[in-house]
Amino acid sequence: QNILAVCFSVGYSAVALNHVIDFKEKKQEILKPVSPSELFPSLPIVQGTSKRIKILTRLTLIVSDPSHCNLLRSTSANIRLYDIIAVFPKTEKLFHIACTTLDVDLVCINVTEKLPFYFRRPPVNMAIDRGIYFELLYTPAIKDSTMRRYTISNAISLVQICKGKVSSQSENKPLELRGPYDVANLGLLFGLSEGEAKAAVSTNCRATMLHGETRKSACGVVYTVKKPRKVEEEETVPACKKAKTQA
Repeated sequence: QNILAVCFSVGYSAVALNHVIDFKEKKQEILKPVSPSELFPSLPIVQGTSKRIKILTRLTLIVSDPSHCNLLRSTSANIRLYDIIAVFPKTEKLFHIACTTLDVDLVCINVTEKLPFYFRRPPVNMAIDRGIYFELLYTPAIKDSTMRRYTISNAISLVQICKGKVSSQSENKPLELRGPYDVANLGLLFGLSEGEAKAAVSTNCRATMLHGETRKSACGVVYTVKKPRKVEEEETVPACKKAKTQA
């Protein structure tokens, strides 16, 4: 509830509750996600609007062996209940598998240490064609100088390949959470342009959510966008001539 209150205060309109499963620690099963209505009976209203903040469910799988990917390939009923599916590959082979074959919405990148492999263009381009986005955790760049160096270095290497198809994530600590505009400014340090940095906390996140909806609706989704009305151009006739015309 504290994290949700901070998200509301800094300007976020949607939050994803992240369920992390690490197969390396112990044998774990994918359980049914907890309904947000059970955790938050009343949701705050987004600042400047009349809509309440939206809460999504997300599943993140930390995979260190190819056998761990079999769970995503299976038709598990509980997996379909999550709004967003993310995978955290630990090796180059798993990164290639995640980009080319796995039915996921996000591929997470480790930024706290030097990566054991280089990002290659073919799998990254295939992931982009499939509508998959890449996620960077920006929190390490805030709290430690060594992690900041690795974060910026790994982020720049990824951004040079993925054409700005990047999203952002924070850890579950209110003090380390930053607002959308602050995260967009951090994106400039990661090599993103101003437009790409803003998209990383707005349109890219929405595209990821819609990509997750396609998993529940066979082929695709349709959504509407309000088109702003054009303001009528004011007449350039001088006031004196306008008065004579009206008379």
